[in-house]
Amino acid sequence: MGDPNVLEMVQEEERRISREVDYTFNTSEQSLSSRETSFLINEEPVFDKDKQSKDSIFFRDGIRQIDFVLSYVDDVKKDGDTKAERRKEFEENLRKTGLELEIEDKMNSEDGRTYFVKIHAPWEVLVTYAEVLGIKMPIKESDIPRPETIPFSFLLGPLKLARNVKHPHPEYFTAQFSRYRQELFLIEDKSSFFPSSSRNRIVYYILSRCPFGTEDGKKRFGIERLLTSHTYSSAYPLHDGQYWKPSEPPNPVNERYILFKNWARFSYFYKEQPLDLIRKYYGEKIGIYFVFLGFYTEMLFLAAMVGLTCFIYGLLSMHNSTSSIEICDPNVGGQIIMCPLCDVVCDYWRLNSTCWASKISHLFDNESTVFFAIFMGIWVTLFLEFWKQRQARLEYEWDLVDFEEEQQQLQLRPEFEAMCKHRKMNPVTKEMEPYMPLCTRLPWYFLSGATVTLWMALVVACMVAVIAYRLSVFATFASFVESETSLKSVKSVLTPQITTALTGSCLNFIIILILNFFYEKISAWITKMEIPRTYQEYESSLTLKMFLFQFVNFYSSCFYVAFFKGKFVGYPGKYTYLFNVWRSEECDPGGCLIELTTQLTIIMTGKQIFGNIQEAIYPLVLNWWRRRKARTNSEKLYSRWEQDHDLETFGNLGLFYEYLETVIQFGFVTLFVASFPLAPLLALLNNILEIRVDAWKLTTQYRRPVAAKAHCIGVWQDILYGMAVLSVASNAFIVAFTSDIIPRLVYYYAYSVNATEPLKGYINNTLSTFLIADLPNNTAPMGKRDLTTCRYKDYRYPPDHELKYFHNMQFWHVLAAKMTFIIVIEHVVFLVKFLLAWMIPDVPKDVLERIKREKLMTVKILHDFELKKLTDDLRIGSTEFAKEFMIQENKAQLAKSTI
Repeated sequence: MGDPNVLEMVQEEERRISREVDYTFNTSEQSLSSRETSFLINEEPVFDKDKQSKDSIFFRDGIRQIDFVLSYVDDVKKDGDTKAERRKEFEENLRKTGLELEIEDKMNSEDGRTYFVKIHAPWEVLVTYAEVLGIKMPIKESDIPRPETIPFSFLLGPLKLARNVKHPHPEYFTAQFSRYRQELFLIEDKSSFFPSSSRNRIVYYILSRCPFGTEDGKKRFGIERLLTSHTYSSAYPLHDGQYWKPSEPPNPVNERYILFKNWARFSYFYKEQPLDLIRKYYGEKIGIYFVFLGFYTEMLFLAAMVGLTCFIYGLLSMHNSTSSIEICDPNVGGQIIMCPLCDVVCDYWRLNSTCWASKISHLFDNESTVFFAIFMGIWVTLFLEFWKQRQARLEYEWDLVDFEEEQQQLQLRPEFEAMCKHRKMNPVTKEMEPYMPLCTRLPWYFLSGATVTLWMALVVACMVAVIAYRLSVFATFASFVESETSLKSVKSVLTPQITTALTGSCLNFIIILILNFFYEKISAWITKMEIPRTYQEYESSLTLKMFLFQFVNFYSSCFYVAFFKGKFVGYPGKYTYLFNVWRSEECDPGGCLIELTTQLTIIMTGKQIFGNIQEAIYPLVLNWWRRRKARTNSEKLYSRWEQDHDLETFGNLGLFYEYLETVIQFGFVTLFVASFPLAPLLALLNNILEIRVDAWKLTTQYRRPVAAKAHCIGVWQDILYGMAVLSVASNAFIVAFTSDIIPRLVYYYAYSVNATEPLKGYINNTLSTFLIADLPNNTAPMGKRDLTTCRYKDYRYPPDHELKYFHNMQFWHVLAAKMTFIIVIEHVVFLVKFLLAWMIPDVPKDVLERIKREKLMTVKILHDFELKKLTDDLRIGSTEFAKEFMIQENKAQLAKSTI
């Protein structure tokens, strides 16, 4: 049942707009050049720019709020008239939809070149499209109390925000807006009923569907196509005001300032985030990213504390490690002569030269390593399960329970339409739509797959090049240290192994950044060449390419050190060689774990520092340069729309790169955490900073993004689940094959002969003996040595055994123990994971009850409203019937009296 007054208002508004459009455009001629644009602008009342506040977000009348801004510069090239004609028709059609436009002449802009088209959505447009988009609006204040605070929450007082910032508005029961039921909704002030995020979302919906002409026999529409063709240079909603001060009347409350004051300042790093305000200002899609980042950071706190405890345990027990004591002991490690680490130029060396490295290795390779690997396997399950609960709670709190995919994401991309030569009927809408056969796309799919494969192969090739660098530098550095007497003092610290590991890791990190920079450009180009149909398909395709490449790019070197380095070396006299030139890399006598830790630390820390600097400096420099090119360089001196115009664009893929960065960090925290228990702590510290950097740049350095809805983190959640499963296997293999724990346990229980100190003699047990006379002449060190044997790390028979240099029985015992450990640990962790996933419900019980309560109350309120409206209509109808009956009776009585 409709409201006749509202319908009359809509019809009257359409008639008024139609008259205005006819008048405006009937007076214009063939094309809208700059002179004609100026003529139309001069039709407006004379405007004194100095009399309007520089921070005003209203039209010149000071009443109509600016919801969106388009900008363009006169194009004097050959297609300038074409662009002007497109703008003319586009703006005319915008007026026909009910939007109100106001144009700022280029003479009023600071650079003297840019036109600004300010757009206002009047009430009737807002209510119409709010119904189309299914926007939920409040109908009654909720009687469901907020969740009770947790016990001892008073201890978290310093971390809390003020209540009016955390919850700026009370909770409401909501329903999808209907323009025929406006009396149902809590409309106190029409100008502020729809938040600015909903207003710009509605305007963008209209802009993305508004036609601007017919070209090549096809109807063209949408602001995105006009931006691609440079008909308009930008399209953006306005910020509420300047971020460093509150707004002055008549401007509404400056939510940008509130966000900057309580969220984007680095001094508030310990505070919780104003999530409801973020959602209200930027929309649900950006809001849910910050909810996820905040939740992930909170969960990292537990992992960081446990990891720090394991590290402290290793630090305290470092001097009590039997392995380190034996290596450092001059009577044990000092008497063990090791075989050369490279051919010809490397000399024999004493085991105690790696004393310092063995102590550092114990920090990360001790009994707590197994515990922490198991703990992180359980932690990652708890994180994902509790995130599902948090997401379900968020869907309820943000009215996303009945969420439908954003139409903007499902809209056809202009590039797809331009390339399509075929059309077919959509089985859902029953309308003819552009269609591209698979055979047309297939070559691009092959090219895309080949490109991704080629770049991943390039990453592997670069990794091999770094390995070759380490091998060549190792030999050079080893001979240099031996010959330089001045380096004898640092020889125990800067061993060839440590030096090449550090420099190789730094070089590898630089290569990773360079490859990543170029691949981002190429992957975006390849994805465009695939001609995805919708924006959602485009983002999914790009996500797959970028994640696969970055997974290989960032993790390949860590996988090499963890699972390949030192595993296929051979033995003296029969070593394996890379390209038949360089001898394969060997691990330190204490194992490869310390090298994996070094690699992980440099790449993870370097990426986080570089990423934060780039995110903070890049938009700052661009904005500074853009303002510098204008007539003035201070935000205080020019209008609100010009201030925002000079900011950097967040872009459709802004959140994509933020999620990608977080997921790559999640991989470092989970895939190799057994080798570096401090990884969660580094990630925690980075994320605390990351939240404020992202908040700062979004609030101060970027234009306001168009609000969009989302109810989850999308495909990234599936990627996180895949990495969680992979992390269980990778950590089990790291403990088994990279760490020295399993060989120590085998020796402890099966080979130790010392009852009081079971691990005594372990180092000697892990070293096999080689007869120096068996060394080939082309590999033996230069010069004569009074040595008959040397030692190397492996489990092989000695030279006097009939099976000399073959693997002995202990090798197979250790290998069997490693495989048993992997199988047992994986099954235990997976069993716990499945039990936790089964025990923890996806949707908390209290949220289910709240959803049911709200649905019940919403139905009841709607029922009561319709019943009251029907009763009122019947009452009005019966009263009118009685009046009509009385009139007819009086007429009859009058007729009788006349007769």
